[in-house]
Amino acid sequence: MPIKAVVWDVDDTLFDYTTADREGMRAHLAAEGLLAGYPTVEEALTRWREITEQQWARFAAGEVDFETQRRDRTRVFLGREMTDTEADDWFRRYVTHYESAWSLFPDVLPVLDALAPSHRHAVLSNSSLHVQDRKLRLLGVHDRFEAILCAAELGVSKPEAGAFLAACDALALSPDQVAYVGDHPEIDGRGAADAGLLSVWIDRGGAYATVEPPVGPRRIASLAELPSLLRADTRFGAPSTFG
Repeated sequence: MPIKAVVWDVDDTLFDYTTADREGMRAHLAAEGLLAGYPTVEEALTRWREITEQQWARFAAGEVDFETQRRDRTRVFLGREMTDTEADDWFRRYVTHYESAWSLFPDVLPVLDALAPSHRHAVLSNSSLHVQDRKLRLLGVHDRFEAILCAAELGVSKPEAGAFLAACDALALSPDQVAYVGDHPEIDGRGAADAGLLSVWIDRGGAYATVEPPVGPRRIASLAELPSLLRADTRFGAPSTFG
């Protein structure tokens, strides 16, 4: 059955989250006078990223809600007790710097334009609707998507099949009519494949470049490769694209 819609991850797929997070946190730590507490800026940024991934994993597992993972990221990073208000204020100041560094990847608008006549589009993110709705509006692509679904509101997170199937339901399409594009080989790639979607892993050579590719997703290095992959729709009996 031909692919009729593409469901997209947001962070590090459409939106350059890694760069925005690093640049935003660098500016925030400088403004807060905290860089002196680390041997190098790089060590501070690496520590922030590690804590972010740990707390996101807790949120994805349903151990904490979205706001709690944000507060705990702040508390663990600073290594001190903080009230919710104190943690929220500190994180809010970080967000100001983070948002100033927001940008889409350069291959995003060309592929959305190329696919607009032939495919419908939606978003499925492990974040919250409040965050991603605002982000997509400020980046100027909100109106490109029929539906925007997020784990905080769905009550189920990727890689659980229920998250991907909710996106299919929102489009009133079966999984074999939907492609999912995301940057994480397991959470996005294997998760979408296991749920029955055409799974596309966009490997931009970042944090997961050395990860052994899971069985199932098609691997691309640029979104410019996506239109031809969707036209081929070679899910069954296709040669591996992992090379």
